[in-house]
Amino acid sequence: MELKLIDISRDIMKTPPYPGDPAPQLSLLSGIAQGDDCNVALLSTCLHTGTHVDAPLHYLDGGNTVNRYPLDVFIGECYVVEMGPGRITGRTVNQYFPQDAQRILVKSNGNAWFDVTAAEELGFMGLRLIGTDAASVGSTDNEAAAHKGFLRCGTAILENLDLSAVSTGKYFLMAQPLKIAGVEAAPCRAVLLEDYLFWGGNKNIGFM
Repeated sequence: MELKLIDISRDIMKTPPYPGDPAPQLSLLSGIAQGDDCNVALLSTCLHTGTHVDAPLHYLDGGNTVNRYPLDVFIGECYVVEMGPGRITGRTVNQYFPQDAQRILVKSNGNAWFDVTAAEELGFMGLRLIGTDAASVGSTDNEAAAHKGFLRCGTAILENLDLSAVSTGKYFLMAQPLKIAGVEAAPCRAVLLEDYLFWGGNKNIGFM
C-alpha cells in the first residue's frame, strides 16, 4: 500500500541563512567527470541553516546537546495548526492550540512567532516538540525569550519547516536530527505521514 508522505524539509542549499549566519557552501572533492573513481562532495554549513532542531545548549549554558534528545521526541503524532502573522501568546495557545498534543507544528507562511508566555504555557501542557515554518520560534528583536522558554521546559524546537503543502489536522511526524555529539543543533529531514493508524500496544504502525 502506498504511503502518503509529505516532505516538510527545506533544501539546505536553497534556503536563505538566518541573518548573520554564513551561507552554506558545497564543493567537490573528487568527480567522475574529472577522471576520479567517484563523486565526493563537501558541505560546509551552519547547523541552523534549513530545517533543523535546536537543543537546550543553543541558549542555556550547560544545557543538553542535540544528540541527547530521546529519538521518540521526533517520532509520533503531531498537530498542524495555522496562525496569522504576528505574536503567539499564552492566551492564543489556550484558545486555539490542541491541549492534548505532544507535538505541534505551526503554519504561518513564516510570519508568526512565540513570546515567552506561549512557550511557558505549552511547556506547562507537557508539549514535547514545537515546530514552525518560520526561520525561528522567536521574534527578530528578542530571539532569546521564546527559545529559553521552550528549552527550559524541555520542549524541543523544530525550525524552518516547509508547510506550504500541508493542511491543518493530525499527522504522524518523523523528524530525527542528525547524530552530532556535543552541539546545540542539527539539520533534519522532516516528513509527515497522512492516513495512518497507530496501535501503541503492539508497537506496529498500520496504514489506511
